[in-house]
Amino acid sequence: MTFRIVVTLAAFVVLSAGSALPAFALSLEEAKAKGLVGEKPSGYLGAVTAGSGEVQSLIDEVNHKRRQAYEDIAKRNGTQITAVETLAGEKAIQNTKPGNFIEGPGGWTRK
Repeated sequence: MTFRIVVTLAAFVVLSAGSALPAFALSLEEAKAKGLVGEKPSGYLGAVTAGSGEVQSLIDEVNHKRRQAYEDIAKRNGTQITAVETLAGEKAIQNTKPGNFIEGPGGWTRK
């Protein structure tokens, strides 16, 4: 992958990690801190445990925005979306705060 893809993804992950979604009472950071959601290697969020409709709505909204951004990045750089998703997942997991959840081969674990 090119340096431009890496920089674009790093900026996206950093910006999206702290975003609060005003339509929801629960922000992404709050959901992560409460152990409700975590970062997956696929570049998307997942529910750590079966959650409420509010948690699932938050996950769906964030993942939809991420998918749009990944598609744009892949198109701009002439690469497959799966490559962008994988790199985004790596960066998101690297940037996950200690104590928040990440998904690994054995399931969900605290970083």
